[in-house]
Parts: sequence; C-alpha cells; structure tokens
Amino acid sequence: MRARAQHTPGSAHGATMKKQEGGNWTLILVRELHHSPEKIWEALTDPTHLREWAPFDADGSLDKVGNTVKLTTVGAPALHITETKVTLADAPKVLEYKWGGNDMRWELEPIGGGTRLTLWASINRRFIAMGAAGWHLCFDALDHLLAGQPIGRPVGAEARNSPGFQRLHTDYARQFGVEVPKW
Repeated sequence: MRARAQHTPGSAHGATMKKQEGGNWTLILVRELHHSPEKIWEALTDPTHLREWAPFDADGSLDKVGNTVKLTTVGAPALHITETKVTLADAPKVLEYKWGGNDMRWELEPIGGGTRLTLWASINRRFIAMGAAGWHLCFDALDHLLAGQPIGRPVGAEARNSPGFQRLHTDYARQFGVEVPKW
C-alpha cells in the first residue's frame, strides 16, 4: 500500500520488558492515542477492523468472554492458524486472550480526549525487539486507521525489510540489551 510505504515511524518508545517465570518475557507497549476507548475497543475486537492494522486475521469477534476465534497470522512464511478463547472482555477497558499460545492483554485507560493503550504480550526474549518493532508499526497503522487515514497493516517480508522496521528493531534491541537476529 502506497500510504504505508510513505509512512515513517517515530522513534522507539513506550516499551519495557519483564521476566516471567518459566523463561518467557512480557513485552509491555504503551501508546497514547487521540481516540476514545470505545473506538479503540472496536478496532481491537472486530474482525473487519483487525484486518486493517493487526498482524493476524480473526474469524470472529474478540468482544465477549468465551468466544472461540481462529487467528491466522498474516504475512508469515508459512500459514499459522491458532484457536483462542477470549478469557476477559470488559469493554472498553480490558481484553485478554492467547495468540499462538502466548498471553495477550490489552488495557484501555481514558486520558484527556483520548486513550492510553497498553499491550502486555508474552514473548520469547530472543524475539522481544522484533515484537516491539512489529507492534510499534501496528499501533501506527491502528492510529492512522482510527483517524480515517489508513496506511495498511505492516506484515510480511515487505514490512520486516522496510527501513522503519529495521531502525525500530535495532533501537528496541539496544534498549532491551538483546541481539538483533540476522535474517
């Protein structure tokens, strides 16, 4: 998509990591968006909206506890489909489910005329900088979509090879003290 090709992401910011028991880590990303929690909630849970910014497609809504949804990773070298069950859906405040066996928690907090969006994602430490860079680009795509200026979702080799992703990946790796894997 031309708009995404012209998009230059901002600096690496709003990300921290926390060690979990058992070897995995939690990537914590915080972004302040100029949109209401209700509008963001819809974008986090509705399959039509997810197709515009998220790194996966959903075959159903993530808006209710107990909903079982298939999540299909977009742009991966091999087709990767996982089934998830929504474990917490307190609209428009908190959403929890698993993606690929990893915990995902979204928190939405109203601030001023917008929302502080926090993602808590369980991830292997080796991929934490890549995850931060990827979600950073997804948050950019989400923000543009909600502003009525969609840039398309950043997925696949095209996104990973973009200068913006490469810069973010390197910057987050430095911030977290991890190596940048060679492709």
